[in-house]
Amino acid sequence: MRGIPLFHIELAIGQHLRTGSVGVWKAVSPYLGGVGLGCLTVSFLVSLYYNTVLTWVLWYFLNSFQNPLPWGSCPLDLNRTGSAEECQASSPVSYFWYRRTLNVTADVSDSGSIQWRLLACLAASWAVVYVCVIRGIESTGKAIYFTALFPYLVLTIFLIRGLSLPGAVEGLTYLFTPDVRILQSPRVWLDAATQIFFSLSLAFGGHIAFASYNPPRNNCEKDAVIISLVNSLTSLYASIAMFSVLGFKAANDHGRCLDRNILRLINAFELPDQSVDRDDYAAVLTHLNATQPERVARLGLETCRLEDFLDKSASGTGLAFIIFTEAILHMPGAPGWAVLFFGMLFTLGLSSMFGNMESIITPLLDMGVTHRFVPKEVLTGLACLVCFLSAICFTLQSGNYWLEIFDNYAAPLNLMVFAFFEVVGVAYVYGVQRFSDDIESMTGRRPGLYWQVTWKVVSPLLLLTIFVAYVATLARTPLSYKAWDTQYVRPPGGLAWPFPGAALRGPVGRLRRDPRPPELQRPTGRQS
Repeated sequence: MRGIPLFHIELAIGQHLRTGSVGVWKAVSPYLGGVGLGCLTVSFLVSLYYNTVLTWVLWYFLNSFQNPLPWGSCPLDLNRTGSAEECQASSPVSYFWYRRTLNVTADVSDSGSIQWRLLACLAASWAVVYVCVIRGIESTGKAIYFTALFPYLVLTIFLIRGLSLPGAVEGLTYLFTPDVRILQSPRVWLDAATQIFFSLSLAFGGHIAFASYNPPRNNCEKDAVIISLVNSLTSLYASIAMFSVLGFKAANDHGRCLDRNILRLINAFELPDQSVDRDDYAAVLTHLNATQPERVARLGLETCRLEDFLDKSASGTGLAFIIFTEAILHMPGAPGWAVLFFGMLFTLGLSSMFGNMESIITPLLDMGVTHRFVPKEVLTGLACLVCFLSAICFTLQSGNYWLEIFDNYAAPLNLMVFAFFEVVGVAYVYGVQRFSDDIESMTGRRPGLYWQVTWKVVSPLLLLTIFVAYVATLARTPLSYKAWDTQYVRPPGGLAWPFPGAALRGPVGRLRRDPRPPELQRPTGRQS
Protein backbone atom coordinates (compact mmCIF):
# COMPACT_ATOMS: atom_id res chain seq x y z
CA MET A 1 0.00 0.00 0.00
CA ARG A 2 2.99 2.29 0.37
CA GLY A 3 6.11 0.73 -1.13
CA ILE A 4 4.81 -0.60 -4.45
CA PRO A 5 2.82 2.55 -5.37
CA LEU A 6 5.86 4.75 -4.71
CA PHE A 7 8.05 2.31 -6.64
CA HIS A 8 5.64 2.54 -9.59
CA ILE A 9 5.77 6.36 -9.44
CA GLU A 10 9.57 6.42 -9.60
CA LEU A 11 9.76 3.96 -12.49
CA ALA A 12 7.02 5.66 -14.48
CA ILE A 13 8.15 9.25 -14.02
CA GLY A 14 11.79 8.42 -14.75
CA GLN A 15 10.81 6.51 -17.90
CA HIS A 16 8.54 9.34 -19.09
CA LEU A 17 10.78 12.34 -18.40
CA ARG A 18 14.02 10.44 -19.16
CA THR A 19 16.23 12.28 -16.70
CA GLY A 20 17.63 11.87 -13.19
CA SER A 21 15.99 12.72 -9.87
CA VAL A 22 16.92 16.42 -9.91
CA GLY A 23 15.65 16.97 -13.45
CA VAL A 24 12.46 14.95 -12.84
CA TRP A 25 11.28 16.90 -9.83
CA LYS A 26 12.24 20.24 -11.34
CA ALA A 27 10.10 19.29 -14.35
CA VAL A 28 7.17 18.43 -12.06
CA SER A 29 7.55 21.76 -10.24
CA PRO A 30 10.44 24.17 -9.72
CA TYR A 31 9.57 24.12 -6.02
CA LEU A 32 10.25 20.37 -5.87
CA GLY A 33 13.82 20.64 -7.15
CA GLY A 34 15.01 20.29 -3.58
CA VAL A 35 13.58 16.76 -3.46
CA GLY A 36 15.96 15.69 -6.21
CA LEU A 37 18.91 17.37 -4.49
CA GLY A 38 17.88 15.72 -1.23
CA CYS A 39 17.80 12.28 -2.87
CA LEU A 40 21.26 12.93 -4.29
CA THR A 41 22.57 13.98 -0.85
CA VAL A 42 21.11 10.94 0.93
CA SER A 43 22.54 8.64 -1.74
CA PHE A 44 25.94 10.25 -1.20
CA LEU A 45 25.79 9.79 2.58
CA VAL A 46 24.53 6.21 2.35
CA SER A 47 27.24 5.37 -0.19
CA LEU A 48 29.90 6.48 2.27
CA TYR A 49 28.99 4.07 5.03
CA TYR A 50 27.54 1.36 2.83
CA ASN A 51 30.83 0.88 1.05
CA THR A 52 32.52 0.87 4.43
CA VAL A 53 30.48 -2.25 5.23
CA LEU A 54 31.81 -3.70 1.98
CA THR A 55 35.29 -2.84 3.29
CA TRP A 56 34.69 -5.00 6.36
CA VAL A 57 33.25 -7.77 4.21
CA LEU A 58 36.32 -7.68 1.97
CA TRP A 59 38.59 -7.88 5.03
CA TYR A 60 36.72 -10.96 6.29
CA PHE A 61 36.69 -12.44 2.79
CA LEU A 62 40.48 -12.17 2.55
CA ASN A 63 40.88 -13.68 6.02
CA SER A 64 38.62 -16.58 5.06
CA PHE A 65 41.43 -18.15 3.02
CA GLN A 66 43.03 -19.45 6.22
CA ASN A 67 42.68 -22.76 7.98
CA PRO A 68 41.81 -22.52 10.80
CA LEU A 69 39.83 -19.31 10.54
CA PRO A 70 41.46 -16.45 12.49
CA TRP A 71 38.28 -15.74 14.50
CA GLY A 72 38.09 -19.35 15.69
CA SER A 73 40.41 -18.99 18.69
CA CYS A 74 41.91 -16.34 20.95
CA PRO A 75 45.42 -15.08 20.14
CA LEU A 76 48.25 -15.44 22.63
CA ASP A 77 48.94 -12.67 25.12
CA LEU A 78 52.13 -10.58 25.09
CA ASN A 79 53.97 -13.14 27.22
CA ARG A 80 52.80 -15.95 24.93
CA THR A 81 51.82 -17.96 28.01
CA GLY A 82 48.07 -17.84 27.53
CA SER A 83 45.23 -16.28 25.58
CA ALA A 84 44.67 -12.53 25.40
CA GLU A 85 42.70 -11.42 28.45
CA GLU A 86 40.30 -9.24 26.45
CA CYS A 87 39.47 -12.16 24.16
CA GLN A 88 38.85 -14.48 27.12
CA ALA A 89 36.51 -11.85 28.59
CA SER A 90 34.32 -11.88 25.48
CA SER A 91 34.69 -14.52 22.75
CA PRO A 92 37.10 -15.19 19.85
CA VAL A 93 34.51 -14.06 17.30
CA SER A 94 33.69 -10.81 19.11
CA TYR A 95 37.39 -10.16 19.78
CA PHE A 96 38.30 -10.56 16.10
CA TRP A 97 35.52 -8.15 15.12
CA TYR A 98 35.93 -5.45 17.74
CA ARG A 99 39.67 -5.59 18.34
CA ARG A 100 41.49 -7.16 15.38
CA THR A 101 39.22 -5.72 12.68
CA LEU A 102 37.93 -2.41 14.05
CA ASN A 103 40.43 -1.97 16.91
CA VAL A 104 37.58 0.05 18.35
CA THR A 105 37.96 2.78 20.97
CA ALA A 106 35.91 3.04 24.17
CA ASP A 107 33.50 5.62 22.75
CA VAL A 108 32.98 8.05 19.90
CA SER A 109 34.75 10.92 21.66
CA ASP A 110 38.06 9.05 21.25
CA SER A 111 38.66 9.10 17.49
CA GLY A 112 41.76 6.92 17.56
CA SER A 113 43.99 6.46 14.54
CA ILE A 114 43.37 5.30 10.98
CA GLN A 115 43.42 1.53 10.60
CA TRP A 116 45.61 1.14 7.51
CA ARG A 117 44.42 -2.35 6.64
CA LEU A 118 40.84 -1.06 6.56
CA LEU A 119 41.92 1.98 4.54
CA ALA A 120 43.50 -0.34 1.96
CA CYS A 121 40.32 -2.44 1.80
CA LEU A 122 38.25 0.74 1.49
CA ALA A 123 40.36 1.87 -1.47
CA ALA A 124 40.01 -1.57 -3.07
CA SER A 125 36.22 -1.53 -2.58
CA TRP A 126 35.87 1.87 -4.22
CA ALA A 127 38.16 0.77 -7.04
CA VAL A 128 35.88 -2.21 -7.71
CA VAL A 129 32.81 0.05 -7.64
CA TYR A 130 34.47 2.47 -10.08
CA VAL A 131 35.38 -0.30 -12.52
CA CYS A 132 31.79 -1.57 -12.46
CA VAL A 133 30.09 1.84 -12.91
CA ILE A 134 32.75 3.53 -15.10
CA ARG A 135 30.52 3.64 -18.18
CA GLY A 136 27.24 4.00 -16.35
CA ILE A 137 24.40 1.72 -17.34
CA GLU A 138 26.55 0.08 -20.03
CA SER A 139 29.14 -1.34 -17.62
CA THR A 140 26.70 -1.74 -14.71
CA GLY A 141 24.35 -3.80 -16.85
CA LYS A 142 27.11 -6.31 -17.54
CA ALA A 143 28.25 -6.55 -13.91
CA ILE A 144 24.73 -6.91 -12.56
CA TYR A 145 24.29 -10.31 -14.24
CA PHE A 146 26.91 -11.72 -11.88
CA THR A 147 26.20 -9.65 -8.76
CA ALA A 148 22.47 -10.44 -8.95
CA LEU A 149 22.68 -14.16 -9.77
CA PHE A 150 25.68 -15.25 -7.67
CA PRO A 151 23.95 -14.56 -4.32
CA TYR A 152 21.04 -16.82 -5.34
CA LEU A 153 23.50 -19.61 -6.07
CA VAL A 154 25.22 -19.19 -2.69
CA LEU A 155 21.90 -18.94 -0.85
CA THR A 156 20.77 -22.17 -2.48
CA ILE A 157 23.99 -23.90 -1.42
CA PHE A 158 23.56 -22.63 2.15
CA LEU A 159 19.89 -23.68 2.13
CA ILE A 160 20.68 -27.24 1.06
CA ARG A 161 23.53 -27.54 3.56
CA GLY A 162 21.61 -25.79 6.33
CA LEU A 163 18.56 -28.02 6.08
CA SER A 164 20.81 -31.07 6.50
CA LEU A 165 22.31 -29.78 9.77
CA PRO A 166 21.00 -30.67 13.23
CA GLY A 167 18.93 -27.85 14.67
CA ALA A 168 17.66 -26.60 11.29
CA VAL A 169 14.05 -27.48 12.16
CA GLU A 170 14.28 -25.59 15.44
CA GLY A 171 15.74 -22.57 13.63
CA LEU A 172 12.94 -22.51 11.06
CA THR A 173 10.33 -23.02 13.78
CA TYR A 174 11.77 -20.02 15.58
CA LEU A 175 11.66 -17.99 12.35
CA PHE A 176 7.99 -18.67 11.63
CA THR A 177 6.69 -18.58 15.22
CA PRO A 178 5.52 -15.05 16.08
CA ASP A 179 6.54 -13.62 19.44
CA VAL A 180 3.41 -11.84 20.69
CA ARG A 181 5.39 -9.89 23.29
CA ILE A 182 7.65 -8.45 20.59
CA LEU A 183 4.75 -7.76 18.23
CA GLN A 184 3.07 -5.65 20.91
CA SER A 185 5.91 -3.14 20.70
CA PRO A 186 5.05 -0.14 18.46
CA ARG A 187 8.76 0.25 17.62
CA VAL A 188 8.76 -3.12 15.87
CA TRP A 189 5.98 -2.04 13.53
CA LEU A 190 7.64 1.31 12.95
CA ASP A 191 10.92 -0.42 12.05
CA ALA A 192 9.03 -2.70 9.65
CA ALA A 193 7.35 0.32 8.05
CA THR A 194 10.66 2.13 7.47
CA GLN A 195 12.41 -1.03 6.27
CA ILE A 196 10.66 -0.86 2.88
CA PHE A 197 12.67 2.25 1.95
CA PHE A 198 15.89 0.26 2.21
CA SER A 199 14.48 -2.99 0.89
CA LEU A 200 13.20 -1.42 -2.35
CA SER A 201 15.68 1.51 -2.34
CA LEU A 202 12.85 4.03 -2.45
CA ALA A 203 13.41 7.81 -2.48
CA PHE A 204 17.13 7.43 -3.24
CA GLY A 205 16.70 8.48 -6.87
CA GLY A 206 18.32 5.35 -8.28
CA HIS A 207 15.12 3.91 -9.74
CA ILE A 208 14.38 7.20 -11.48
CA ALA A 209 17.88 7.23 -12.98
CA PHE A 210 17.74 3.61 -14.16
CA ALA A 211 14.17 3.99 -15.47
CA SER A 212 15.28 6.91 -17.63
CA TYR A 213 17.16 4.36 -19.78
CA ASN A 214 14.09 2.14 -20.28
CA PRO A 215 12.40 1.94 -23.70
CA PRO A 216 9.52 4.45 -23.85
CA ARG A 217 6.97 1.64 -24.32
CA ASN A 218 8.24 -0.44 -21.37
CA ASN A 219 5.51 -1.72 -19.02
CA CYS A 220 6.66 -0.03 -15.82
CA GLU A 221 3.58 -1.17 -13.88
CA LYS A 222 4.48 -4.82 -14.44
CA ASP A 223 8.09 -4.09 -13.51
CA ALA A 224 7.03 -2.47 -10.22
CA VAL A 225 4.82 -5.40 -9.19
CA ILE A 226 7.18 -8.19 -10.27
CA ILE A 227 10.31 -6.64 -8.74
CA SER A 228 8.51 -5.98 -5.45
CA LEU A 229 7.25 -9.56 -5.27
CA VAL A 230 10.67 -10.98 -6.16
CA ASN A 231 12.22 -8.74 -3.49
CA SER A 232 9.84 -10.09 -0.82
CA LEU A 233 10.26 -13.71 -1.89
CA THR A 234 14.05 -13.30 -1.94
CA SER A 235 13.96 -11.99 1.64
CA LEU A 236 11.92 -15.03 2.68
CA TYR A 237 14.25 -17.39 0.79
CA ALA A 238 17.32 -15.84 2.41
CA SER A 239 15.70 -16.00 5.85
CA ILE A 240 15.06 -19.73 5.50
CA ALA A 241 18.65 -20.35 4.46
CA MET A 242 20.11 -18.20 7.25
CA PHE A 243 17.88 -19.44 10.08
CA SER A 244 18.52 -23.07 9.21
CA VAL A 245 22.21 -22.37 9.84
CA LEU A 246 21.50 -20.23 12.93
CA GLY A 247 19.34 -23.07 14.28
CA PHE A 248 22.34 -25.35 13.88
CA LYS A 249 24.49 -22.86 15.80
CA ALA A 250 21.90 -22.63 18.58
CA ALA A 251 21.62 -26.42 18.82
CA ASN A 252 25.41 -26.72 18.94
CA ASP A 253 25.72 -24.06 21.67
CA HIS A 254 22.87 -25.70 23.60
CA GLY A 255 24.61 -29.09 23.41
CA ARG A 256 27.91 -27.66 24.66
CA CYS A 257 26.06 -25.97 27.52
CA LEU A 258 24.55 -29.32 28.50
CA ASP A 259 27.97 -30.99 28.28
CA ARG A 260 29.47 -28.47 30.71
CA ASN A 261 26.65 -29.05 33.20
CA ILE A 262 26.92 -32.84 32.83
CA LEU A 263 30.65 -32.69 33.54
CA ARG A 264 30.00 -30.70 36.72
CA LEU A 265 27.39 -33.20 37.89
CA ILE A 266 29.68 -36.16 37.20
CA ASN A 267 32.58 -34.54 39.07
CA ALA A 268 30.49 -33.32 42.00
CA PHE A 269 28.54 -36.54 42.58
CA GLU A 270 31.34 -38.90 41.50
CA LEU A 271 29.21 -40.51 38.83
CA PRO A 272 30.77 -42.95 36.33
CA ASP A 273 32.18 -41.33 33.20
CA GLN A 274 29.69 -41.11 30.32
CA SER A 275 26.93 -42.29 32.65
CA VAL A 276 24.86 -39.21 31.81
CA ASP A 277 24.17 -38.14 28.24
CA ARG A 278 22.29 -35.16 26.90
CA ASP A 279 18.99 -37.02 26.66
CA ASP A 280 19.20 -38.15 30.30
CA TYR A 281 20.39 -34.82 31.68
CA ALA A 282 16.95 -33.39 32.50
CA ALA A 283 15.82 -36.52 34.32
CA VAL A 284 19.09 -36.82 36.28
CA LEU A 285 19.01 -33.15 37.25
CA THR A 286 15.38 -33.44 38.41
CA HIS A 287 16.26 -36.46 40.55
CA LEU A 288 19.29 -34.75 42.12
CA ASN A 289 17.30 -31.57 42.77
CA ALA A 290 14.72 -33.63 44.62
CA THR A 291 17.23 -35.60 46.69
CA GLN A 292 20.18 -33.24 47.18
CA PRO A 293 19.02 -29.71 46.27
CA GLU A 294 21.68 -27.90 48.32
CA ARG A 295 24.59 -29.63 46.60
CA VAL A 296 23.07 -28.96 43.18
CA ALA A 297 22.54 -25.28 44.01
CA ARG A 298 26.21 -24.89 44.97
CA LEU A 299 27.34 -26.12 41.54
CA GLY A 300 26.19 -22.97 39.77
CA LEU A 301 24.83 -24.85 36.77
CA GLU A 302 24.11 -22.87 33.63
CA THR A 303 20.56 -22.49 32.40
CA CYS A 304 20.54 -24.43 29.13
CA ARG A 305 17.39 -23.66 27.15
CA LEU A 306 17.44 -23.93 23.38
CA GLU A 307 15.07 -20.95 23.15
CA ASP A 308 17.63 -18.74 24.90
CA PHE A 309 20.26 -19.59 22.31
CA LEU A 310 17.79 -19.02 19.48
CA ASP A 311 16.97 -15.61 20.96
CA LYS A 312 20.59 -14.55 20.50
CA SER A 313 19.85 -13.14 17.07
CA ALA A 314 21.00 -9.88 15.58
CA SER A 315 20.81 -7.78 12.44
CA GLY A 316 23.27 -5.83 10.33
CA THR A 317 26.91 -6.09 11.38
CA GLY A 318 26.06 -8.17 14.45
CA LEU A 319 24.50 -10.88 12.29
CA ALA A 320 27.14 -10.90 9.56
CA PHE A 321 30.34 -10.49 11.57
CA ILE A 322 29.51 -12.13 14.91
CA ILE A 323 26.53 -14.48 14.93
CA PHE A 324 26.87 -16.03 11.48
CA THR A 325 30.67 -16.17 11.51
CA GLU A 326 30.46 -18.15 14.74
CA ALA A 327 27.92 -20.50 13.14
CA ILE A 328 30.31 -21.07 10.23
CA LEU A 329 33.02 -22.13 12.67
CA HIS A 330 30.97 -25.19 13.64
CA MET A 331 30.41 -26.33 10.05
CA PRO A 332 32.76 -28.89 8.44
CA GLY A 333 35.00 -27.13 5.93
CA ALA A 334 34.50 -23.78 7.66
CA PRO A 335 36.94 -21.75 5.48
CA GLY A 336 35.08 -22.73 2.31
CA TRP A 337 31.72 -21.67 3.79
CA ALA A 338 33.27 -18.40 4.97
CA VAL A 339 34.57 -17.65 1.46
CA LEU A 340 31.11 -18.32 0.00
CA PHE A 341 29.31 -16.27 2.63
CA PHE A 342 31.47 -13.16 2.47
CA GLY A 343 31.76 -13.44 -1.31
CA MET A 344 27.96 -13.39 -1.46
CA LEU A 345 27.77 -10.38 0.85
CA PHE A 346 30.30 -8.48 -1.26
CA THR A 347 28.38 -9.06 -4.50
CA LEU A 348 25.12 -8.11 -2.79
CA GLY A 349 26.69 -4.89 -1.59
CA LEU A 350 28.03 -4.12 -5.05
CA SER A 351 24.52 -4.42 -6.50
CA SER A 352 23.27 -1.82 -4.03
CA MET A 353 26.24 0.44 -4.69
CA PHE A 354 25.42 0.46 -8.42
CA GLY A 355 22.08 2.09 -7.62
CA ASN A 356 23.58 4.51 -5.12
CA MET A 357 26.25 5.70 -7.54
CA GLU A 358 23.76 6.04 -10.39
CA SER A 359 21.66 8.18 -8.02
CA ILE A 360 24.67 10.49 -7.69
CA ILE A 361 26.20 10.52 -11.16
CA THR A 362 23.04 10.86 -13.30
CA PRO A 363 21.79 14.04 -11.52
CA LEU A 364 25.30 15.52 -11.71
CA LEU A 365 25.31 14.94 -15.47
CA ASP A 366 21.82 16.43 -15.79
CA MET A 367 22.87 19.53 -13.84
CA GLY A 368 25.94 19.97 -16.05
CA VAL A 369 28.41 20.29 -13.18
CA THR A 370 31.25 19.53 -15.59
CA HIS A 371 32.04 20.76 -19.08
CA ARG A 372 30.35 18.75 -21.80
CA PHE A 373 33.76 17.78 -23.18
CA VAL A 374 34.68 16.06 -19.89
CA PRO A 375 34.11 12.30 -20.35
CA LYS A 376 31.62 10.58 -18.08
CA GLU A 377 34.40 8.26 -16.92
CA VAL A 378 36.22 11.25 -15.42
CA LEU A 379 33.11 12.48 -13.57
CA THR A 380 32.48 8.97 -12.27
CA GLY A 381 36.08 8.73 -11.10
CA LEU A 382 35.87 12.08 -9.33
CA ALA A 383 32.63 11.05 -7.63
CA CYS A 384 34.19 7.80 -6.38
CA LEU A 385 37.32 9.66 -5.25
CA VAL A 386 35.30 12.21 -3.26
CA CYS A 387 33.28 9.39 -1.68
CA PHE A 388 36.47 7.51 -0.80
CA LEU A 389 38.09 10.55 0.81
CA SER A 390 34.90 11.38 2.72
CA ALA A 391 34.62 7.80 4.01
CA ILE A 392 38.13 7.73 5.50
CA CYS A 393 36.62 8.80 8.83
CA PHE A 394 34.99 5.35 9.03
CA THR A 395 38.42 3.70 9.03
CA LEU A 396 39.30 5.41 12.31
CA GLN A 397 39.11 3.34 15.48
CA SER A 398 35.85 5.15 16.24
CA GLY A 399 34.59 4.64 12.70
CA ASN A 400 32.10 1.94 13.66
CA TYR A 401 30.37 4.36 16.04
CA TRP A 402 30.09 7.04 13.36
CA LEU A 403 28.77 4.48 10.88
CA GLU A 404 26.05 3.42 13.29
CA ILE A 405 25.08 7.04 13.92
CA PHE A 406 24.88 7.64 10.17
CA ASP A 407 22.85 4.48 9.67
CA ASN A 408 20.38 5.30 12.43
CA TYR A 409 19.88 9.01 11.85
CA ALA A 410 21.16 10.15 8.44
CA ALA A 411 18.85 8.31 6.08
CA PRO A 412 15.50 7.05 7.54
CA LEU A 413 13.90 10.39 8.43
CA ASN A 414 15.10 12.05 5.21
CA LEU A 415 13.82 9.20 3.06
CA MET A 416 10.36 9.46 4.63
CA VAL A 417 10.24 13.20 3.93
CA PHE A 418 11.39 12.82 0.32
CA ALA A 419 8.99 9.92 -0.30
CA PHE A 420 6.10 12.00 1.05
CA PHE A 421 6.91 14.93 -1.24
CA GLU A 422 7.35 12.58 -4.20
CA VAL A 423 3.85 11.17 -3.76
CA VAL A 424 2.29 14.57 -3.02
CA GLY A 425 4.15 16.13 -5.95
CA VAL A 426 2.76 13.56 -8.41
CA ALA A 427 -0.72 13.35 -6.90
CA TYR A 428 -1.47 17.03 -6.22
CA VAL A 429 1.09 19.12 -8.11
CA TYR A 430 1.52 17.18 -11.33
CA GLY A 431 -1.92 15.62 -11.01
CA VAL A 432 -2.99 11.97 -10.91
CA GLN A 433 -5.03 12.26 -14.10
CA ARG A 434 -2.16 13.83 -16.01
CA PHE A 435 0.23 11.23 -14.65
CA SER A 436 -2.17 8.45 -15.65
CA ASP A 437 -2.38 9.95 -19.15
CA ASP A 438 1.43 9.83 -19.39
CA ILE A 439 1.54 6.17 -18.34
CA GLU A 440 -1.23 5.31 -20.80
CA SER A 441 0.66 7.04 -23.61
CA MET A 442 3.76 4.97 -22.77
CA THR A 443 2.30 1.54 -22.03
CA GLY A 444 -1.11 1.69 -23.70
CA ARG A 445 -2.73 0.85 -20.36
CA ARG A 446 -4.21 3.37 -17.95
CA PRO A 447 -3.54 2.84 -14.22
CA GLY A 448 -6.57 1.36 -12.45
CA LEU A 449 -8.49 2.63 -9.46
CA TYR A 450 -6.13 0.92 -7.00
CA TRP A 451 -3.12 2.94 -8.17
CA GLN A 452 -4.98 6.23 -8.25
CA VAL A 453 -6.43 5.80 -4.75
CA THR A 454 -3.09 4.77 -3.23
CA TRP A 455 -1.27 7.65 -4.92
CA LYS A 456 -3.80 10.26 -3.88
CA VAL A 457 -4.97 9.11 -0.45
CA VAL A 458 -3.49 5.96 1.07
CA SER A 459 0.25 6.45 0.49
CA PRO A 460 0.38 10.12 1.62
CA LEU A 461 -1.56 9.32 4.79
CA LEU A 462 0.57 6.29 5.61
CA LEU A 463 3.80 8.20 5.01
CA LEU A 464 2.62 11.12 7.12
CA THR A 465 1.56 8.78 9.94
CA ILE A 466 4.89 6.94 9.89
CA PHE A 467 6.79 10.23 9.85
CA VAL A 468 4.92 11.60 12.88
CA ALA A 469 5.35 8.30 14.76
CA TYR A 470 9.04 8.19 13.92
CA VAL A 471 9.64 11.77 15.08
CA ALA A 472 7.69 11.06 18.29
CA THR A 473 9.84 7.97 18.92
CA LEU A 474 13.05 9.93 18.36
CA ALA A 475 11.84 12.69 20.71
CA ARG A 476 11.27 10.15 23.51
CA THR A 477 14.55 8.28 22.98
CA PRO A 478 17.99 9.83 23.60
CA LEU A 479 20.38 9.63 20.68
CA SER A 480 22.50 6.53 21.19
CA TYR A 481 25.10 4.18 19.79
CA LYS A 482 26.50 0.82 20.87
CA ALA A 483 30.03 0.76 22.30
CA TRP A 484 32.57 -1.97 23.09
CA ASP A 485 33.04 -2.42 26.85
CA THR A 486 35.00 -5.46 27.97
CA GLN A 487 34.31 -4.68 31.65
CA TYR A 488 30.55 -5.01 31.25
CA VAL A 489 29.24 -8.23 32.80
CA ARG A 490 25.72 -9.58 32.63
CA PRO A 491 24.46 -13.18 32.45
CA PRO A 492 22.36 -13.35 29.25
CA GLY A 493 20.00 -16.30 29.41
CA GLY A 494 21.56 -17.53 32.64
CA LEU A 495 25.13 -17.55 31.28
CA ALA A 496 27.62 -15.34 33.08
CA TRP A 497 30.57 -13.89 31.20
CA PRO A 498 31.60 -10.40 30.05
CA PHE A 499 30.21 -9.15 26.77
CA PRO A 500 30.43 -5.89 24.85
CA GLY A 501 28.13 -3.43 26.56
CA ALA A 502 26.26 -0.52 24.99
CA ALA A 503 27.24 3.00 25.93
CA LEU A 504 24.30 5.27 25.30
CA ARG A 505 25.11 8.96 25.13
CA GLY A 506 22.19 11.35 25.45
CA PRO A 507 22.07 14.95 24.29
CA VAL A 508 23.70 16.20 27.53
CA GLY A 509 26.44 13.58 27.45
CA ARG A 510 24.98 11.24 30.10
CA LEU A 511 26.47 7.77 29.97
CA ARG A 512 23.96 4.94 30.12
CA ARG A 513 24.27 1.20 29.73
CA ASP A 514 22.01 -1.01 27.69
CA PRO A 515 21.49 -4.34 29.56
CA ARG A 516 22.20 -6.34 26.40
CA PRO A 517 25.41 -6.83 24.43
CA PRO A 518 25.40 -5.42 20.85
CA GLU A 519 25.11 -8.77 19.12
CA LEU A 520 22.02 -9.64 21.18
CA GLN A 521 20.13 -6.41 20.67
CA ARG A 522 16.96 -6.25 18.59
CA PRO A 523 17.19 -5.23 14.92
CA THR A 524 16.75 -1.56 14.04
CA GLY A 525 14.83 -2.39 10.90
CA ARG A 526 17.52 -1.56 8.40
CA GLN A 527 19.35 -4.12 6.18
CA SER A 528 22.72 -4.04 4.36
